Amino acid sequence: MRTVGFFIVGVQKGGTTALDRYLRQSPFVQMADVKELHFFDNDNLDWSDPDYRYLHEHFEWSDCGLVRGEATPRYIYWPNALERIRCYNAGSKLIVSLRHPSYRAYSHWRMEIQRSEETLSFEDAIAEVGRSRVSNAEGGVHRVYSYVERGFYAPQIRRLRELFPPEQLLFLKTDDLWTETRNTLARVYRFLNLSTPVSTERAYVSPIYSAEIGTINSDILQKLNGLFAADIDETSGLTGLTLADWLRPDYEEPMVPTRSMVK
Repeated sequence: MRTVGFFIVGVQKGGTTALDRYLRQSPFVQMADVKELHFFDNDNLDWSDPDYRYLHEHFEWSDCGLVRGEATPRYIYWPNALERIRCYNAGSKLIVSLRHPSYRAYSHWRMEIQRSEETLSFEDAIAEVGRSRVSNAEGGVHRVYSYVERGFYAPQIRRLRELFPPEQLLFLKTDDLWTETRNTLARVYRFLNLSTPVSTERAYVSPIYSAEIGTINSDILQKLNGLFAADIDETSGLTGLTLADWLRPDYEEPMVPTRSMVK
């Protein structure tokens, strides 16, 4: 029976493209031919009787010995997406890569600016004027403007834990994917019951080079850090990840790509 075995479900701007690329280097893994199929967050499908052919057509099924996976980081945030995955395959393994929520929000905003989906400054986008676009949207969620809302990880993880047992969940820290790449990938491979590859090609992947937009304003950063502090602490307890460094006022991300590393 054709079944996709694992999903990278989050978070957006959390290193999921790099993780997808790393996994494509393995001869034992087959990722979907397109990253971010957006199958389970497609509200236009008939979920009372879903047709999984669209999902399955993005894989080649002749080799039954491969582990197949798909990466759409919106799944952890979007209503009903996780429930739909459970209905599809209750035995699915799910991987969540978490990035410091303040930096994640800024990276998300930069992407939407480059895509011309956003016109507000970052300061306005994360203030009431910007966040009202999310709270006033259907279901209180938004695919574009949810810079702050996606960073409240704890409620999303609690929902995930209600749907899947702990042995089917793997939580990663984006920082570790960058600074401890080999050890982090070894965790991923053990989780998928695969042999760890001997070597991996270093990957930092950002679909849009946006360094020209500049870095996050320190005052805005501290404001966001205060907003997310309680959630970071709860997220650490829920995932078992050590996130104490995220709470330090002098925290800086280790991920510093150069233009030559961006694909």
